[in-house]
Amino acid sequence: MYRIVTKRALHETVTLMEVEAPYIAKKAKPGQFIILRVDDDGERVPLTVAGTDPVRGTVTIIYQKVGYTTKRLDCLNEGDSILDFVGPLGVASHLDGMKKVAVIGGGLGVAIAYPQAKALHDMGAEVDVIVGFRNTDLMILMDELKDASTNLYVMTDDGSNGHKGFVTTALEEQLKAGKEYDHVIAIGPLVMMRAVVNLTKPYNIPTVISMNPIMVDGTGMCGSCRVTVGGEMKFACVDGPDFDGFQVDWDEAIARSRMYRKEEAVSMDRKACNLMNVELQTKRGGN
Repeated sequence: MYRIVTKRALHETVTLMEVEAPYIAKKAKPGQFIILRVDDDGERVPLTVAGTDPVRGTVTIIYQKVGYTTKRLDCLNEGDSILDFVGPLGVASHLDGMKKVAVIGGGLGVAIAYPQAKALHDMGAEVDVIVGFRNTDLMILMDELKDASTNLYVMTDDGSNGHKGFVTTALEEQLKAGKEYDHVIAIGPLVMMRAVVNLTKPYNIPTVISMNPIMVDGTGMCGSCRVTVGGEMKFACVDGPDFDGFQVDWDEAIARSRMYRKEEAVSMDRKACNLMNVELQTKRGGN
């Protein structure tokens, strides 16, 4: 069992948790993930490691309440325990040698981009962080990102923070102004990462993307995260999740990410009653 040390709502649908997992905390690197199972009836869900504290023996995860498992997880509170918490899994991000980097995060992808930006900043690299949200209400980790960046550019779809546009808007402005990056790291929705790649490719800037959004099983057994990279089949959870963005077959990846929407909706409907019972028990003070 893995005790929840800290639970903090970042906004209405996104939650940060620190979980007591000392062995993982000592080993995990930026880009890697864990797999958790809330209880005996729970499904296995991969979540990216958003941070570690080896001294306290804790691992930070950030999740969005979108499916049964994340909603069930959110019924737990500080002091409660998660049944299974396994990791670190996946290949750690290769950050050595990067000196001048743009780290780009979109939506919840910001939670995954943050540890990479922090690691690069701690290594002495010049780090421009560009993040995008639909509106100011959905912004997360602003203070942490300021501390982990040389420059921070925040965009919103509706312009509610004073800077209207997408992450590609801010990146294009920097490139046209003459900013030179030796690498770009993009993490977020697949369509966002593809847009970043389409922008950086003419500049020939090596661009690393994360295929975390398409992972399901986390061990390569289910095959749901198959992705074609450079004409070869790869598994995001085993060979990645980081890949060369120029080599990804984006049309295939985006189509694959939509394959299980019907099954996900059916599963959520089937478990809705159970989730309502759990939420009711939580409000009454039990799990």
